[in-house]
Amino acid sequence: MTKKTIKFILFFYILLFYNYHGQHNDSLHMNNTEANYCSKLKINQFEKTFNLLKTNYYGDTTIDIKYYKLNLSIDYEKKYIRGIATINAKVKKNFIDNFYLDFYSEFNIDSILSNNIKCNYSQISTNKIIIYLNRKYFSSEKISLNIYYQGTPNNSGGIGGSFVFSKTPTGNPVIWTLSQPYGAKDWFPCKDTPSDKADSSEVWITADSLFVSVSNGKLVEIVNNKNGTKTYKWKNSYPIANYLISIAMSNYFIYENNFYNQDKKILPVIHFIYPENFQNYKTNLDLTNEMLKIFSEKFGEYPFIKEKYGHAECGFSGGMEHQTCTSLGVFREDIIAHELAHQWFGNKVTCMDWHHIWLNEGFATYATNIYYEEKYGKKIFNDRIASMMDLAKKAIGSVYVNDISTAREIFNYNRTYSKGAAVLHMLRGILGDELFFKTLNEYLNDPKLAYSTATTEDFQQIAEKVSGMDLKYFFDEWIYGEGYPKYIYSWNYYTKENGKYLLTIAITQKPNTNPKFFTMPIKIKVSTSSGVVNFILFNNIQTQQWQFEIDDKPINVEFDPDNWILKDVEKENYTSISKEIVPQFELLQNYPNPFNNNTIISYHLPYESKIKLKIYDILGREVATLVDTFQKSGHYHIEFKPEIYRLTSGTYYYSLISDNFIETKKMILLK
Repeated sequence: MTKKTIKFILFFYILLFYNYHGQHNDSLHMNNTEANYCSKLKINQFEKTFNLLKTNYYGDTTIDIKYYKLNLSIDYEKKYIRGIATINAKVKKNFIDNFYLDFYSEFNIDSILSNNIKCNYSQISTNKIIIYLNRKYFSSEKISLNIYYQGTPNNSGGIGGSFVFSKTPTGNPVIWTLSQPYGAKDWFPCKDTPSDKADSSEVWITADSLFVSVSNGKLVEIVNNKNGTKTYKWKNSYPIANYLISIAMSNYFIYENNFYNQDKKILPVIHFIYPENFQNYKTNLDLTNEMLKIFSEKFGEYPFIKEKYGHAECGFSGGMEHQTCTSLGVFREDIIAHELAHQWFGNKVTCMDWHHIWLNEGFATYATNIYYEEKYGKKIFNDRIASMMDLAKKAIGSVYVNDISTAREIFNYNRTYSKGAAVLHMLRGILGDELFFKTLNEYLNDPKLAYSTATTEDFQQIAEKVSGMDLKYFFDEWIYGEGYPKYIYSWNYYTKENGKYLLTIAITQKPNTNPKFFTMPIKIKVSTSSGVVNFILFNNIQTQQWQFEIDDKPINVEFDPDNWILKDVEKENYTSISKEIVPQFELLQNYPNPFNNNTIISYHLPYESKIKLKIYDILGREVATLVDTFQKSGHYHIEFKPEIYRLTSGTYYYSLISDNFIETKKMILLK
């Protein structure tokens, strides 16, 4: 059992103890003031416990949120809101008679109804409300809450401010929300965690008629009220994380430019822009449709095709990927692409918690580079990758965010964005384009993950299933490890009696902390007197050496010539390798291992030999002969496909046999 699991168990046992053995039964019959007073000891313990566990926060796991409806009346001049939050939830545990939600403690709660019955509650200084139900509920029962509240919303939990009253550069009023990571509770009651997505949501906004009010999904109705206000009713019919629910309001100019996908479905693309800025932004706004086309071809249909996509201009210096309508303060091409990519990576599949935020931000960052690759070509793409890797090298700590208590840690650009994107680039280098993009599509459409949440392990499992490769080493070192490899390589050759050349390549990694060194396949480009020869070396030892027989004289050896690996690399003078290396037989570990559809077995022959390459099962019975012939000296790669021999999952051995040499290695077949 992990430390994280133990903490959660302790947390909920403490909470249940105080719920059942405190003053709960009496407080049900008291008014709210008396109930709050009688619950003081329980609440103090709750606050202490929550502070211990806030870095592993999943909200109250005894309920599953199904639906949010926010009916908000907003007074811009008074910076004040009145709200009715309707929350539908399903009970996940038997015998609960209370649960808690996250909610800004400075709001005034007028009343709470549970299934139309008024219930008591306690507000806590850690921005929680404990809601006491009228009876005990059983697993799978449904609860419907109406929470009536009012006050001035908080403005601190989101990166750009949770709920902001401001002015446009020309002095017009503007209101926006930005709830990521912990700001949703600053303006509506919720489970303030990405782990519990609602199945759908609605946002109704009533405000002065000068506002055009925008939210998620489709605009169902605009009501012209008789008191100088308008009500905009927005409905989202897709699963949504609480932090992606948003509002944006100003005297917007509305610019619509529909997108037609491959199936000729019409997606409304609607931009809500300050009138004075529209002409300046129009050129980049018009790129949205081309981005939609490229991303749809690479990642599948736009995830919210039945609703809309667009942008709402706000006053912060960046973008936020609110579902179906990104909030933007800067209309650069790369930012527009990044936030659009989030509709797939972050909104359709959302990180389960902020520890795994790279699944949102690293993916959107790399998808932006894919857009540039498709639109502008390889040179621009390679330049962007080089810049991205320069930033990734500055990352401190693991891509998995250990401390998620602050937005600064969660959204560290060098680590979460740049190094997260570099991980995907390296994975693409290992898998190749076909398997890489197939992996992304399988990830986005997996029945357990699509429109739900994911962890790094979920993505790893998809990548391994698609590729048939064991990628544990890769994710362990690049997501949970720190740093990056610093290679020193050198090479040498000598001319053999047969006129061919024996090339020796040596690689050493400088010591790292975690891991001590990196295991990676490395592409090597050898320029010879008559052309180019390419090798892939599987480097899994801190100091390692390989030999290859080639036909022509080597002129130069390039290490990772296409920049697939986040690294530093130094080239040593080739004379550092002895020219007196004794030629020898060598059987290499198969790659990948474990494997599924196929694996590669490599070996080196120092001179012409009669050799056999055989496969045996765990009982020592021969099940396949891959080679049985004379072969000249050189380096050989043999592809082994187990389905040809009708082999089942299990442990197998492969042996290289000649008159003067025999060596056996183990491999694992996983189907």
